[in-house]
Amino acid sequence: MSWIPLGEVATMMEYDANEYFNRKQEPEPTNTVAKADAGKPRLSLVPRKIIWAIAAIREYGNRKYGDPNNWRKVEPERYRDAAYRHFMRYLDDPDGVDEESGLPHLWHLACNVAFLCEMEDSNSIDELYNKALEGFKNYSKKEKVQ
Repeated sequence: MSWIPLGEVATMMEYDANEYFNRKQEPEPTNTVAKADAGKPRLSLVPRKIIWAIAAIREYGNRKYGDPNNWRKVEPERYRDAAYRHFMRYLDDPDGVDEESGLPHLWHLACNVAFLCEMEDSNSIDELYNKALEGFKNYSKKEKVQ
């Protein structure tokens, strides 16, 4: 994969990313010994534009505050308020951008929600994923019964 500088960010060339994310999904192998990834999250299911959007907001924040971990020093309540403000602006104008950053309100909203997801749950990622998976299994069972 090729890497190119983009300002202070190194990012994959769009061609390579598109080739990866738009590839034809191969059927799951029947031999589980070949690739033992059962029960692991399929991160390729996450819409990739949200990842790019949050990354853009994080780059802006890093330039503004000069510390990539500065967000961890802020109380969750402030991120709730910021998320709500950006959500209200987004509802008023879905194409609107933040006056200071010039980036879409929706992107700021996504980043604030990402911070809150990280800050407000003390469980490990594996524990969270397992809870979600268990909830999905229970939901699927209910649907089959009805």
